[in-house]
Amino acid sequence: MKPLTASAEKTRNYLAKLVFRQVYPYRKWLLLIFFAMLVQTLMDIATPWPLKIVIDNVIGNHALPSWLQWLNSSSADENKVKMAAIAALSLITITVIGALASYVYSYFTESVAQYVANDVRQEVYHHLQRLSLGYYDTHQVGKLLSTITTDVSTMQDFVSSTLLNIVVDAMTILGILALMFCINWSFALLAIAITPFLLVFVFRFKKAVKRSTREVRKDESEMLSVLQQGLESIRVINAFGTQETEENRLKKVSLETVHAALRTRRLKALVSPVVSVVVTLCLALVLWRGSSLVLTGAMTVGSLTVLITYLTKFFSPVKDLAKMTNAVAQATVSLERIQQILATDDVVPEKPNAIIPQKLNGEIIFENVSFGYNHSFTVLKNINLKINPGERIGICGQTGCGKSTIAGLISRFYDPSGGRILIDGIDIADYNLEALRKQVGFVLQDTFLFYGSVAENIAYGKPAATEEEIINAARLADAEEFILKMPQGYNTLVGERGVTLSGGQRQRIGIARAIIRNSPILILDEPTSALDSESEKIVIDALEKLMEGKTVITIAHRLSTIRNSSRIIVIKDGVIEEAGTHEELMTYGKFYTQLYQARTRTSIINNPVSQ
Repeated sequence: MKPLTASAEKTRNYLAKLVFRQVYPYRKWLLLIFFAMLVQTLMDIATPWPLKIVIDNVIGNHALPSWLQWLNSSSADENKVKMAAIAALSLITITVIGALASYVYSYFTESVAQYVANDVRQEVYHHLQRLSLGYYDTHQVGKLLSTITTDVSTMQDFVSSTLLNIVVDAMTILGILALMFCINWSFALLAIAITPFLLVFVFRFKKAVKRSTREVRKDESEMLSVLQQGLESIRVINAFGTQETEENRLKKVSLETVHAALRTRRLKALVSPVVSVVVTLCLALVLWRGSSLVLTGAMTVGSLTVLITYLTKFFSPVKDLAKMTNAVAQATVSLERIQQILATDDVVPEKPNAIIPQKLNGEIIFENVSFGYNHSFTVLKNINLKINPGERIGICGQTGCGKSTIAGLISRFYDPSGGRILIDGIDIADYNLEALRKQVGFVLQDTFLFYGSVAENIAYGKPAATEEEIINAARLADAEEFILKMPQGYNTLVGERGVTLSGGQRQRIGIARAIIRNSPILILDEPTSALDSESEKIVIDALEKLMEGKTVITIAHRLSTIRNSSRIIVIKDGVIEEAGTHEELMTYGKFYTQLYQARTRTSIINNPVSQ
């Protein structure tokens, strides 16, 4: 066997720690399971002995064993009837005890597996919730979903069946070997001699099966990503008539999954027949040699029956272990994929003694802030900016210049690669992350609505909000009028992503959501860029009520949205190019003036009637 590399050894140690950490809380159940498995194994081993008594002492004429001498009576036939009755009762007792033990260990094993799977799902999801948004820029959601669902389920199946079956099989092998040595040591040695060759044969396939299984999991994740993207983009697909293109994409990844699965199946299918042939050859040898011993009187028929039964039972778990190779490989691959997420350290760090702010004033200072989504490309370069409490700042610039990145940095969706950001004179890295984000309200370009009622969506940022607070927020956002026209008013269910509502209606619910949260800092990320002129006016009126008394940062593509800001920051190529009021910037006749004139012309072309 090749020595493990440092990376492989580290992965194996991590996986072992992960498994131990997950099952440790259920150690009492595991002790009960182990005891039940031990009882079941003992009952399984004891099963052939009543049959031996019937064959040797009831049907045959062998003397009673020493432990049954108390049955001796004057009549030999009466002795045999008693022995037959005891053998029958013993068989029933053994079966009942074994069945009860099997029920206990099966039920509690499944219980442990279900709870462990639940814990792993929660841990993975908890970790994903706390990763930087940069992680999601480079990872497909479909593949993450595959890990949370398919891989966790695979691990659950492994814990509920394969893992403890391996323990049962190991105990069965040891118990049977001990009894076989008592009956006939030569046959026991035969079993011991053959077993290593079987196990070597089985484990030679382990790497190939694991490699093939990893490929299957990769293809399945890719297929789930294609399906998710296709279903989420169904309106775009219909609009562009690209159904056939998407179906061909799915066909390609689906066929790759089929081929990978068949390769795995081909390997699995080879193991069982080979093991079965070797086991049968061994049993045939024992049957031939045992028959000779019976004919010479060196062994009883009952002993040979027990021996053959034990050999069958001995090789049965060996065959099971061979079949479990695939399950072990699948579980290992699934654990590796889970470990890859949990080991990701792309988490926004939080200090142990982080400050929990009460109510921020809203002063924001950028000190030499730089940021890049990767090392090769810097989005922001040495940004220095002070925003006073209650000030309304507009940020504009060309597409991709870093406008939205500034908003993400304030809420610590990302951390700057250089410099620092202070709110109320304190570095935001010193604040408790959850508490900081509660102080920042967002209205985005496209308000995401969850599947649920209108009221639940308004109260999303404040789940404990009262009905009165929800209604008041809707009124301030100019949303109550269209809400009351809905079939069930505030209890009306909106479709996933709010597709049953217009863009203006979604935005007003998003504004109501921000109003009810009442954060001192408000970030408006192009809140009207996707709206028509009529909806834009309604939304802007609602935003005016929302912005009252708050520090407001408006990121705009439509410069009319920030025209009345107390200060406009113009970003170009990742640096602050200009700053001032609209009137001041227009008198400079520089970059802002060019942007304003270009977008005014575009607006006239796109909306000639409204102009």
